[in-house]
Amino acid sequence: MDRLRAQHLVPPTEDLARAAAAGDPAALDSLLTQMWPEVVRRCGRFLPCREDAEEAAQDVLLQVSRKIGTFEGRSRFSTWLYTVVANCCRQKYRELKRRAAESPTPIEYDLHADPRTTSVIVGSRIDLLEALDRLEREHPRLVEPLVYRDLCQLDYAEAAERAGIPLGTFKSRLHEARRQIRPWLGTAQ
Repeated sequence: MDRLRAQHLVPPTEDLARAAAAGDPAALDSLLTQMWPEVVRRCGRFLPCREDAEEAAQDVLLQVSRKIGTFEGRSRFSTWLYTVVANCCRQKYRELKRRAAESPTPIEYDLHADPRTTSVIVGSRIDLLEALDRLEREHPRLVEPLVYRDLCQLDYAEAAERAGIPLGTFKSRLHEARRQIRPWLGTAQ
């Protein structure tokens, strides 16, 4: 069977999500299988190491399977999923950070990454996760707007709806969140 015809046999993600939320176990299985590559890609936006992103993606699938009944279909499933992805990735980062603090391992210099060949993106993601962690401690109401708009890349209206606040308030909080974290980026350790 050619790929185009096979795609028409698989229900769209939104339909699968609604059916899974209504209690259809076959729809949930199909949904989890279909969304795996996208979830890993989204987790990779937060976590610089592929293995960590895959672990977070597994946590996302577990949360989706446990919480799919709370998906009401008022917004798109992808919007609901972004929240789960963001929360699981931030939780995985905290867990990794806590583990590293509890049992620091000495740096083996022959295996240490050469800063001339290490991606700047990896460092900037870690800085951003540190900044989000600090923002959550100091200004928790500013975290959602920043995550939904800048990390999840939702449009303003959808992000404001997901955050449950008026669009003007959302934009104001997003502006303040960006202002707060700007000095922290690049200096978080």
